[in-house]
Amino acid sequence: MNNESVGASPVIELRHVDKHYGALHVLKDINLKIDRGEVLVVIGPSGSGKSTLCRSINRLETIDSGEILIEGEPLPQEGKELARTRAELGMVFQQFNLFAHKTILDNVTLGPIEVLGMSKADAEKRAMSLLERVGVAEQAGKVPAQLSGGQQQRVAIARSLAMNPKAMLFDEPTRALDPEMINEVLDVMTELARGGMTMVVVTHEMNFARRVADRVIFMADGAIVEEGTPDEFFDHPQTQRARDFLNSIKEH
Repeated sequence: MNNESVGASPVIELRHVDKHYGALHVLKDINLKIDRGEVLVVIGPSGSGKSTLCRSINRLETIDSGEILIEGEPLPQEGKELARTRAELGMVFQQFNLFAHKTILDNVTLGPIEVLGMSKADAEKRAMSLLERVGVAEQAGKVPAQLSGGQQQRVAIARSLAMNPKAMLFDEPTRALDPEMINEVLDVMTELARGGMTMVVVTHEMNFARRVADRVIFMADGAIVEEGTPDEFFDHPQTQRARDFLNSIKEH
């Protein structure tokens, strides 16, 4: 999957990234490269900095020091350039963040029309094919409140895909869902991964991490403690911290 041999820039790179909330040091000297087509899954206990890491990649969280590069270019600080970069990084949150008063179709076409300058007809055609892909095309005329949580999250994924992103960021995308809806969202994400989408996924879903990740990163106390393939991490954790975390999950 990695094309380092070709000398291509990673899609996302973090260099010596630090962040504090007051006295709390939430990201400690984070260094990370994510290659094109790579699925990186970030796991760790609550409060370890996982979501902050994910949200800093498109500047939903600002950083104190270090730098973040998207395809070798520094992440813009603000303004139109930042908006453009954000559009290139699809973001799917715990809460679905859909516009409550707009139809599902309008939710998915808004970005392509407003930001990418696509015609309404082209945007709607693309939106319908994406809604079909995530299995909710028949809901296009409804508003979000008429859909289940799992359906809303699949719409949120389609909305991100409509922007033709270079990478997709998922911040605990199944956390707010009822158990029976989790798999329908993970199935869509698995298909995206198989299709070669570059993905950063913060999740508690260990089976998904094991099955779909190219690389797993384990965070604790704001630092990357361990990283490796799913087999390496889950079967042969190197640190006591990772072993304790994996044992605590098994007990649930």
